[in-house]
Amino acid sequence: MLLKRLKHLREDNDLLQKHVAEVLKIPERTYGNYELGDRSIPLELLIVLAKFYNTSTDYILGLTDETRPYRSQK
Repeated sequence: MLLKRLKHLREDNDLLQKHVAEVLKIPERTYGNYELGDRSIPLELLIVLAKFYNTSTDYILGLTDETRPYRSQK
């Protein structure tokens, strides 16, 4: 599910892998490997992606279909 969600979020926002890689400050090839499942995405980058797409890590991981992020418990 993670792979589909990563690609879906990127394409829904009309972004190229290059653009997402720039946000994450990683090489484009590395990000491409995350989408292909050839490499596991580190937790800290998963959190950055959730914030960037204004969603939750649970949504990206396929644990929920709710796209809205959780409210902060501050």
